Amino acid sequence: MSKLEGADSAGTAGGPERPTRAVELRHLRAFLAVAEEGNVTRAAAYLGLTQPAVSRTLAALERHLGIRLVDRSTHHLALTPEGVAFRDKAAAAVAAFDEALDTGRLRHWPLRLGHAWSAFGPYTTPLLRTWQQRYPDTPLELLRIDDRTAGLTRGEVDAALLRGPVEAPGLVTEVLFTEARVAAVTADGPLASVTSLDLADLVGSPVVVNTVSGTTTPGLWPPHARPAATLTVANTDDWLTAIAAGRGNGISAASTAAMHPHPGVAYVPLDDAPGIPVLLARRDGPGHPALPKLAELAREIVARG
Repeated sequence: MSKLEGADSAGTAGGPERPTRAVELRHLRAFLAVAEEGNVTRAAAYLGLTQPAVSRTLAALERHLGIRLVDRSTHHLALTPEGVAFRDKAAAAVAAFDEALDTGRLRHWPLRLGHAWSAFGPYTTPLLRTWQQRYPDTPLELLRIDDRTAGLTRGEVDAALLRGPVEAPGLVTEVLFTEARVAAVTADGPLASVTSLDLADLVGSPVVVNTVSGTTTPGLWPPHARPAATLTVANTDDWLTAIAAGRGNGISAASTAAMHPHPGVAYVPLDDAPGIPVLLARRDGPGHPALPKLAELAREIVARG
């Protein structure tokens, strides 16, 4: 039995947990896992707990707050408006707690910069090198986290480099530059030998779509000329593997070609696809004190070209 499950069980052994009981860190972690996974069973697996333990912990948090955080009316759980608002506060609280107890970081408080794929594109190395030269006492940690906000809404990072529109509430975003799109096709297939492609050239085969952190959807094509089929994956590595295996073609930002080369995948320019905005995102509210310096440097690096 895990510590979290045991603590929750101990609290309910003599009857229902009292609404006046103080909220503990375990309540917040359970809620954030449910919010991220959209499913109590998957949240329990992520936390290493049983499903009943997570359900009880979430219910105890809701009783204490006196509000419903999660809509349980469907198989895929959704946050209520109150739950959406509370998620950002809970993530910030958990992140602050973890930082405070990490004694190895007290001397040099790292600035954690998340990304789901391709980081800052061609500007990644200049950003990291210049930051190290200017701010050696504040390490800049680049972390790849495969979700739509690269760990930002869960409090795993202080800022994130994101691509495409981001609808997560509680975030402040700034467009740094716009990237062209490229097609990713099977290296030994007929499309790999051409100099450029149009969106219409890709509709004859399935399109591989990263539904977790990608930016490509059937809506990229006109309603009357969309791909007949899509193949969904959950991360960039599986996306590349599917394309290399000839299961379909993909579309991504131009920097993917440099940041994620693959012997089985060829990248071909797309002539008629709209560009992808690259965003610097942070949570709305107090954050790492070096965030303004990061934004300033990112703008400077892009301006250099």
